[in-house]
Formats: sequence, C-alpha cells, structure tokens
Amino acid sequence: MDIQEIEKIIPKDKIYINEPMKAHTSFKIGGPAECFIKIEKVEQLQEIFKNIKHEPITIIGNGSNILVTDRGIKGIVLKIEIKKLEIEQKDDKFVIKVGSGNKIGEIAQKLAIQEITGLEFASGIPGTIGGAIRMNAGAHGSEMKDIVKTVTYMDRNGEIYTISNEKTEFEYRKSLFCKKDYTILETELELSKGKKEDIKAKMKEYSDYRKEKQPIEYPSAGSTFKRGKDFITAKLIDECGLKGYKIGGAQISEKHAGFIINTGNATAQDVIELIKYTKEQVNKKFGKVIETEIEIIGE
Repeated sequence: MDIQEIEKIIPKDKIYINEPMKAHTSFKIGGPAECFIKIEKVEQLQEIFKNIKHEPITIIGNGSNILVTDRGIKGIVLKIEIKKLEIEQKDDKFVIKVGSGNKIGEIAQKLAIQEITGLEFASGIPGTIGGAIRMNAGAHGSEMKDIVKTVTYMDRNGEIYTISNEKTEFEYRKSLFCKKDYTILETELELSKGKKEDIKAKMKEYSDYRKEKQPIEYPSAGSTFKRGKDFITAKLIDECGLKGYKIGGAQISEKHAGFIINTGNATAQDVIELIKYTKEQVNKKFGKVIETEIEIIGE
C-alpha cells in the first residue's frame, strides 16, 4: 500500500495504520484495519476512489451494525464523517438535508428542539444517517423509507448521483445500497411541524422502552437477528431455552433473546459460533431459518 499516495489526499492525522477495529465498533470486537481513514469531505472520498484503484476499500459509518472478524480488514477502511444539517420549511412540512456521517440520534434531538416531528423513532438508534439508510433502519413501527425524500451517493468512479425514494429499493433492513458499491453522501428527509412537548414525550417513551427491553448496558451490534416473515425470532430463541447461553465471551442476552452481547472479552469467532449454534437450535426445534441482521466483515 502506497501511504504517501494517500497522504497527498488525506491529512496525516486522519490516517491510522493497523488500527484496531474494536475501537470503532459498538460490539467492541475486531482485528486491525490495515489502513483506517476518517473521511470528512466529499472531495476526499472522490480523490480516494479516483486514485486508489489497487486496494480493497471497506466503508463504515458508526460501526453499530457490524461484526469485524478477529483477523481484521485488508486494504483501506473509510469511516464516513461527512456532516451537514440544513433545514428548509415549506408550509407545515420541512425538508432536512443531512450528511451521511451525522449520528441519527443527535439529529433527532436537534430537530426536537426545533419542533420538527417524524424522526423520534430513530432517537435511540446509535448509527449514522448513512448506515440507517443503507439498512433501512427502523423501530417502533417506523422506518427510514417513510421519511427519506432523496439520497445522494457516490459510485466507485467518484461520480455523484441523486435518486428519489422510489429508486432506493427500500425493503425490510435493506436497500439498493446493500447490493451496490455506492457510498451515501447525504439525504433529504421530509418531516412535519410538531409540538416540542409531544416530541420529547415520545422520545422519552422510546428511550425508557430501550432501557427496559434491550441490553444497552453491554456492547453489541444491536439486534443480531432479523424478524421472520411469520414469526418473532427472539421468541423462538427464548423458547429454545437459549437466553443467557454463552460461547466464550459472547452471550445471548438474558434481557432480549434477539441480541448477542459482548460480556467483556468476546472474540468475533465467539459471536460467529454463537450465531451458528442459535440458528441450528431454532431450525432443529421449529424448522425455521433465521437470518442475521448484522453484517460480518473482514478476513
């Protein structure tokens, strides 16, 4: 890898060599990234894509929905920190332009102060806007697809495009951006005028629910498994008697069976083996195939 070539594009203090990925994931697990770079400007990303053609490139946001393998990631990891917040009012509607590197929970809080409603469901989601769009993140009966107006992205040639909601191919926990090598740059959200006290009350209700029902006191990557088409995955895992089941430092949460948590010293291999074991047990007992919601990346 030609670090000197990269340093022509990116400030030295934003480049990290053999950077442990456990420092950049909510799971607190993962081997080293060969070259880890923080991207704060669209132009920097464009230059990387146009000039660095011979290295594998992995894109991450806040690292809240990924498990990085113990061997780490070859090539370049780009952490997208492109930020923007512009608010435009059109009658009782608001068009909010947000950078993909903004944390979605922080944006929800800022909009609440301005009495803008519609993003309350995401106030407890720990990821970035880009990650939330990519995975069509959702909670409490709402999803990103309900509020996204347009998405602006860059392809691997450094070309920039803007597409409407209809073209994003939003489905349950996936979108066009799961299938293509596109990097989300920003989005326009369409939201409404609300009352500050109502918005804050809803956010408190959702926050209390998370604290009560989810193991937020432990490192995890959020919900490990997708819900089934005709079944609740966590319920099946619970009925297999797997709550609290451990492999190494990885454990199925005693609070919510849909979450695998890092009890302190879990390896990626511990988590992978626990996922495999859980899938096998559910299939054996109920004949159901359960899918993971988290993405496993690395060697």
